[in-house]
Amino acid sequence: QVQLVESGGGLVQAGDSLRLSCAASGRFFSWYEMGWFRQAPGKGRAFVAKISWRGDNTIYADSVKGRFTISRDNAENTVYLQMNSLKPEDTAVYYCAARPNSVQPYDSWGQGTQVTVSS
Repeated sequence: QVQLVESGGGLVQAGDSLRLSCAASGRFFSWYEMGWFRQAPGKGRAFVAKISWRGDNTIYADSVKGRFTISRDNAENTVYLQMNSLKPEDTAVYYCAARPNSVQPYDSWGQGTQVTVSS
């Protein structure tokens, strides 16, 4: 497992941008597939985006496709989520997660960072 700490959340207006960061500790971070999830008030946790260990394969939820970009810097043990054209429905707690490969469940989670988008 790796330890994950998210940062970069905040209160913004619709149409603004934010970049979330997820700092990881652990020897094998660069081998892990990384993902971002979010949980809106009163709803379950939902997939947002994921990126392969080499960073050459990304997948997005339809709701954020074209607006959000996931990236990683393995030298810095960090994953990013660039969020553009934010909407009020993007309001949620955003979580970073890691898993050893694409067939195993995510087994490491951060504590979450709040993103609030006002209309």
